[in-house]
Amino acid sequence: MKPSLLVVLGLAALPAVACAQEADTPSVTITASKDTVVRKVDKTVVDVATMARAQNGTAQDVLQSTPEVSVAADGRIAVRGNTNVTVLVDGKPSAMLAGDERAVALQTMNGADIASVEVITNPSAAYNANGGAIVNIVLKRQRQPGAHAQLRASAADQGLWNAGASGDVTSGKLSVNGSLAYRRDGTQKFRESTVDWNNPQDGATGQTRQTSSVFVRRIVHSAGLGVDYALSAADSLSMSAHYNQRRSRPWLDVLNTTGAEQTIFHRISTGPNEQSDHDASLAYTRQGQGSVLKAVLARSSTRTLVDKSYRDVYVEPLRASSDSRGATRAARQLDQATLDWTRAAESGQWGMGVDVQDEVNDLANYQAAVDRAAGTETPDPATTNRYKVTTRLSAAYLTDKIRRGRWEVLLGGRLEHMALRITPAQGAPQTGRWQAFNPSLHGIYALSDKIDLTLGYRRSLQRPDPRDLNPFITYIDAQNLSRGNPGLQPQRLTSWELGANVQAGKVNASVGAFHRVSRATVIEARSFTNDNVLVTSRQNGGRASSTGVSGSLDWTQSPSPLPALRLGLDGGAYAVQLDTPDLYGHVRQHDVAGYLKLRAGYRAGRDDLSLDAQWQSSSITPLGGYGATSSVNATWKRELSSTLSLTVNANDIFDGSRRTYRTDASTLRQRGADHFVARRWYVGLVKKFGAG
Repeated sequence: MKPSLLVVLGLAALPAVACAQEADTPSVTITASKDTVVRKVDKTVVDVATMARAQNGTAQDVLQSTPEVSVAADGRIAVRGNTNVTVLVDGKPSAMLAGDERAVALQTMNGADIASVEVITNPSAAYNANGGAIVNIVLKRQRQPGAHAQLRASAADQGLWNAGASGDVTSGKLSVNGSLAYRRDGTQKFRESTVDWNNPQDGATGQTRQTSSVFVRRIVHSAGLGVDYALSAADSLSMSAHYNQRRSRPWLDVLNTTGAEQTIFHRISTGPNEQSDHDASLAYTRQGQGSVLKAVLARSSTRTLVDKSYRDVYVEPLRASSDSRGATRAARQLDQATLDWTRAAESGQWGMGVDVQDEVNDLANYQAAVDRAAGTETPDPATTNRYKVTTRLSAAYLTDKIRRGRWEVLLGGRLEHMALRITPAQGAPQTGRWQAFNPSLHGIYALSDKIDLTLGYRRSLQRPDPRDLNPFITYIDAQNLSRGNPGLQPQRLTSWELGANVQAGKVNASVGAFHRVSRATVIEARSFTNDNVLVTSRQNGGRASSTGVSGSLDWTQSPSPLPALRLGLDGGAYAVQLDTPDLYGHVRQHDVAGYLKLRAGYRAGRDDLSLDAQWQSSSITPLGGYGATSSVNATWKRELSSTLSLTVNANDIFDGSRRTYRTDASTLRQRGADHFVARRWYVGLVKKFGAG
């Protein structure tokens, strides 16, 4: 059935949680004919509005082309090698961008809806960083008088395609905008794994080998609406809402080989899997003489169903197939209220704010043996369970921006209180409370008109993932069971950065050094059940640190009268040290890792060619490691007319997305590889309509 395309008109809401210090922060601006990078004292802002790859691509494609950000084919994000990354949309946290749902959300979010990306490697106290870097996706919002609309459609190999419409109208004090999109998406996945295990309790040993192949085809519906109204010359009100629905029915075939006697069977599963997301926000802004007051109320929710039903078809020894029905249901709701106030002072600017977040995660797991002849199901009490995790995070922060001569210093302090409650369907609830004062320091010194020196420091907490707090055992696959740990404590992280920004003619460059330390780090712990089934859990007790350097270089040829040529390069290298408790004591690991990204573009007349490539080295994980990956992407855009453009994308041309991994613990030795195939061709058209 063909989707109907409607143009919903409006203006998106103002960014919900704008940093108090952003308005007049000095910056080094790198200007190109298409891509613009602005480096500020505490963030890097990348303009995406004219990024050719975004027209046909997803939010993951946009982030993959963003300086300082690395994105693997499976959706895992790293910022300057730091994998602890919080993703925001218009400055607000979103339920769909937390936990396991984040990768699918980014892989199905339209890149054409994104205006810019803010990369905050070392957030100030005004942000709830949750212990790591922040990537803020800023959606497009049109404020020009009149009405405007845009239709877009693209097709790819494997029978995939998408279509969408967006529009806006501004008249007097009222602006309204909206969007509607339909997407037939998909991903080919290959996996292989070999596990050799030994149970220290009884000396039993064994081996399990798995290979699997699945093509996940998704149908995605999405819609958005925003309204902005000027109450007066100083007061404005903004409202926004978004909806997404994703459905897939993958055919998953896992070939298992276990035991010395070679038991071989296929485990076949067909889903279905479903996910739906909703969010809405209301923002009030008052701009007085030298002061700004912002108040935001936001709610987002996501619901997911992952069907784990399967049939085991035995090859050796030959016997009747067995069936199991299983599913994991999850519902997450996030409510947020923020109040942010800034006021100009004689020496700079004061800022203060309050941030309250309530998050509820309701998770249920079901697993049962199926007797097809009798038509009955027998639930497995060991892996059928339900629990709820309720988290309230309350924070108050104060910032002070001081300007003295060549110096500008941003001081900050954030007082946080976290209350956690775990309520199992059976058993007594467990509670925990933590509080911390986390300072931040950012500074910039103008060494000359062309050179700025920067400094950044931040201390913060990272709260446990609700899925890791499950007090019960959960079925994962034929090799593993998982058990959470409701006693997990927050991780404590500290980060330092030193840097320099240089602007000399057509060349803009930055170089920096960083040091990050994580204490009470959450790591995996393994044990065995009475029948020698491996159970993986979580525990505090690890320690991680990384120290390295990073740099970037951008060069832009004058766009007129010559064709515009753009070149960009950024990368980093860092030493990693991990201390991980294992069965017989702590294990210390050392490694050197790095990343490299290349951007190039050339515009001649109506044609624009661009290339971006990224390489992520191999590195270590607690008691293991992973292999290197790469991606090379090319885009050609041609303006067929002033309102019609054609874009062709070639993603992951050399198919470098396969990633190997290993684990060497006292209880098991695992070797494997994941290949999320990202090689794909897209051809798309964009038609614009507008009246001033």
